[in-house]
Amino acid sequence: MQNKTALITGAAKRIGMHIANHLAQRGYNIAIHYNISKMPALKLQTELQEKYPEGKFKIFGCDLRVEWQLENLMDKVMLHFDKIDVLVNNASVFDKGIIRETDLELFSKQIDVNLKAPFVLSRDFVLNNTRGNIINFLDTRISGNGNSHSAYNISKVGLAHLTKMAAIEFAPNIRVNGIAPGASLSPEGKGNEYLNRIAENTPMKVPGGILPILQSVDYILNNKNLTGQILYCDGGEQLL
Repeated sequence: MQNKTALITGAAKRIGMHIANHLAQRGYNIAIHYNISKMPALKLQTELQEKYPEGKFKIFGCDLRVEWQLENLMDKVMLHFDKIDVLVNNASVFDKGIIRETDLELFSKQIDVNLKAPFVLSRDFVLNNTRGNIINFLDTRISGNGNSHSAYNISKVGLAHLTKMAAIEFAPNIRVNGIAPGASLSPEGKGNEYLNRIAENTPMKVPGGILPILQSVDYILNNKNLTGQILYCDGGEQLL
């Protein structure tokens, strides 16, 4: 049986890399998107090919802020794969700034990467594939009105709305769902104490880590009647 294929944006590092490994282990071919992380992308490609020699793993460089590159990304991927079964819109930028401190450059950067790119890729996914799944990565912050990362928050709220809108338009053959993590991986230079400190302010009081996210990916892909849903992987933080 022909392997399924997943296109994962921002697949070279962090959550994207974990999802790539997870789906490859389950028999998926992986289209590895990266922007500036070419060496990590090549490293991941090599590792996956060694682990799963029957699979197909290709890297695709694209600056999601550059419109002509974004418009061509799906076409480039489709040249190497007959079909894409899963699109994971994982790539994201996360810049701090309350509303009064946010200039147009910062605002546009968040919208371009976090909202416009998933919109275009979701559109192109549907235009090139008749069946499949789209998984959009959101953030537990969409449940509140915090303004410390105002433009980022707006972009993710927009993506949540796009998730539901697309779920209606693309049904019944393409399902669209979202995953909204809390703090899952420590930023570079910070250890587990960072996640432990954040977890103390959540109902569950336990750092989530990557496992709940991977379990949510599996749940979405395996539940054939699930669409338009947002799964919070945040230890209950969205309830506060």
